[in-house]
Amino acid sequence: MGGNHDGRQWETLLQTVPLACKALGKDKLYLWEYGNEPDLFVPAVRTTDYNESDYVAEWLKGTRAIRSVLEENCPDLLGNDTYGYLAPSFAGTTNHLKQPQTWADGINADGDIKFFSSHNYISGAETLGVTLQGTLMNHTRTALSVGVHTAENATIQPGIPYILGETNSLYHQGRPGLSNSFGAALWAVDFALHCAAVGIGRVHFHMGTNYRYASWQPIPTDKTTIGTKPPYYGNIASSAFLGPAGTLIAPVPLSDTADPDTDVAYAAYSPTSGALARLLVLNLRAYNYTLNGTGGAELNPAPRPERTYRFTGIDGVGDGEGGEVLVRRLRANGSDAITGITWDGWSYNYELDRGKPVRLENVTVGERVGVVDGVVEVKVSDSEAVVLDFEAENDK
Repeated sequence: MGGNHDGRQWETLLQTVPLACKALGKDKLYLWEYGNEPDLFVPAVRTTDYNESDYVAEWLKGTRAIRSVLEENCPDLLGNDTYGYLAPSFAGTTNHLKQPQTWADGINADGDIKFFSSHNYISGAETLGVTLQGTLMNHTRTALSVGVHTAENATIQPGIPYILGETNSLYHQGRPGLSNSFGAALWAVDFALHCAAVGIGRVHFHMGTNYRYASWQPIPTDKTTIGTKPPYYGNIASSAFLGPAGTLIAPVPLSDTADPDTDVAYAAYSPTSGALARLLVLNLRAYNYTLNGTGGAELNPAPRPERTYRFTGIDGVGDGEGGEVLVRRLRANGSDAITGITWDGWSYNYELDRGKPVRLENVTVGERVGVVDGVVEVKVSDSEAVVLDFEAENDK
């Protein structure tokens, strides 16, 4: 949809659907997506008078044609568990086409959209003034970027889950030294957990070969070596904190002296008992381990600061009897690091065991902090994330 500039596109669609459905089958097909970022079609592949009703008419024509082809070639894929779309996959909220009008014009007239999908990037790889501290390692920027999506969904209220069907740090595949740094891993944690806390149903991180913001490089090329990249560690830490399906994520208010840009905390509550299961603390103050963050051989002579975070009202742990909670750390030498990253002492370095987890002997693990009278304190270095695991308190 919109890809070709001539009459071949319709015939290509009709010829491609049976090939795709037969190749995938019920076991491999999740959902369909028809078109990508149509709010950017003007002026590249549509005229300037192209509007939401024009797009909706095209979308309904195309998706109905897809269903007709499926009825003939893959009727077993028309069940409720395999037939549906994530849509409309707009690039953002302020482009030529607007989501509220698109939904008002009847894009879901057939009731086959399973996920309301939009795309999000906090900024661009070529955008002037983009920095780790000011752009990625900045919770206020992240919250504002996500906020326009939650506001959009609240306006439309389509009655289906709202997701970010494509996202990552900086559009156009990320910027070297930013999107492939440990700071981007910390951003990924904050972004994913903030989305979970405000009701975004799911987040799809965009990847590709040689992409600077990719979580891993699957093959060696003349541009990038094969291996696990820093954002992967942010994904692993987020997944560990989120835990099983149904876990409730909520922001945790910090003290009045906390910096809203750089001091962030989240709580995870058990899906079965509703009890506090984990706390995560992010210290997003950038600390460069190389001099001036240049990535050169000369190291930063300044000591790395650490902050103490205090949480109260911790029920059921300690209560004056010396209870303890397990501490897990997402850590590297600094926010500008691109190697040497660990999560709870685990490395996923490709050179160690082809990306499989390897527990490093030179990283402290098993750390515990006490909970006394419902109060727990933990020290977090600049450019570090820490998880307090209350469910592991008796797992010694």
